[in-house]
Amino acid sequence: MIGIAEIASYIPADRESNLDKLDKFGINLAFIDDKIGVHEVSRRAPGEGTTELCLAAYAKLRAKHDFDPVSVDCIAVCTQNPDGHGLPHVSAVLHGRLGLGRRCASFDIGLGCSGFVYSLSIVKSFMEAHGFRRGLLFTADPYSKIVDPDDKNTALLFGDGATASLLEHADAAHPILVPVRFEVDTNGALSNALCIVDGKLRMNGRRVFEYSATAVPESVRSLMAAANLSVGDIDAFLFHQGSKYIVDALIKRLDLPPEKVPNNLRDQGNTVSSTIPLLLEPMVHDPRVRRVLACGFGVGLSTATCVLERLPASGPRT
Repeated sequence: MIGIAEIASYIPADRESNLDKLDKFGINLAFIDDKIGVHEVSRRAPGEGTTELCLAAYAKLRAKHDFDPVSVDCIAVCTQNPDGHGLPHVSAVLHGRLGLGRRCASFDIGLGCSGFVYSLSIVKSFMEAHGFRRGLLFTADPYSKIVDPDDKNTALLFGDGATASLLEHADAAHPILVPVRFEVDTNGALSNALCIVDGKLRMNGRRVFEYSATAVPESVRSLMAAANLSVGDIDAFLFHQGSKYIVDALIKRLDLPPEKVPNNLRDQGNTVSSTIPLLLEPMVHDPRVRRVLACGFGVGLSTATCVLERLPASGPRT
């Protein structure tokens, strides 16, 4: 059984303040605080591409959890904004830069806001099908490549960042969080609600909200019913950080204790596929967190939900 042994993240130091854009977009502080919840968005440095974001996250991962790169059996990168138009795939470039072994599988996953949960299912299943014991899952979607700085719907919301998750077989010498059940939803008829037009990101916020406010509660309730779980059985609900308004709406519609629903929008913004692993990172080794429900939703329009459970250490590290 494959689970998450470690997560590390990289958020670029550069920031753009939304408080400096109030007059430009004709908004006030209440809109910032109550609707989007983002005071500043993180921005990659000039020349810092998707690959460099992943490399920075990997360096932090190695500092937290030392392992032999040659022991890595597979590497996957979840992104919709690859370098070089995706040719070669980012994971192949990373494979070379990291010095991974020749018998290491490398592939990219083209998903956005639901991408981390989808990717967990894909990589976990792939590793278990092939008997792999150690894998790397990266998320990096620098929307600053495609955001129109004059578009209020997107320029105030999306930030840059990356995460690296170490996935290992469950006989490791340390506890891991194991994804045990998944639920997915797709409404491709609404795919143009979040898309690229003339090289720039365009978002119909109302359509995205209406989809999320219905599909997410349905997915969460269905998954919890299938797993025979109640709200009290879940220690943390990790929702994609689409905006403060949508997360607050989900808390109300699902009648969740707000203290069980963390938020990390204020100082970096919506980092797309990285939002959930950023929330999960401090919980990986927290023994108080025994069960987590994670739900990503957005581009597609799609939703992916999973339950992760803490599995205690059971053997020597390999």
